[in-house]
Amino acid sequence: MGLEIERKFLVKQELWDVLAKPDGKHYRQGYLLNGEDRVVRIRVAGEQGYITIKGMAEGISRLEFEYPIPKSEAEEMLLRFNPEGTEKIRYRIPAGGDLTWEVDVFLGTNQGLIVAEIELSSEDQPFDRPEWIAAEVTYDDRYSNSNLALTPYTSWSVSY
Repeated sequence: MGLEIERKFLVKQELWDVLAKPDGKHYRQGYLLNGEDRVVRIRVAGEQGYITIKGMAEGISRLEFEYPIPKSEAEEMLLRFNPEGTEKIRYRIPAGGDLTWEVDVFLGTNQGLIVAEIELSSEDQPFDRPEWIAAEVTYDDRYSNSNLALTPYTSWSVSY
């Protein structure tokens, strides 16, 4: 059984822009099922396709099962079965020990949004926060990729 334990943060744009970072990888993804209690995601990350099934979050944990599939099949599924999705460049920044920050710089209708995630081995695992990390948005569903596919960042109003 797969378990994802993840915390999510906004990123300070001005500090991110000047940070030395590795090359990013282009991601395109969409959702075959985008429900409150589960999602089925199709993703193309670089030259690889993936299908991922995620359950409902309990705290910062949720079930997650991810499997590689041929890139051509992932692209076909995105084309034929999914009108809404997200596109981003993902950067992997070492966070000390076996931890890694995954920083997503969104493109398209989510342009202007930068989100950093860190996957943990337990909900109470300590980790260092670099100075480019801003407010935590772990519990704010607006920042989930599945929500961003339906309600893009550029469409948010001040009241949203």
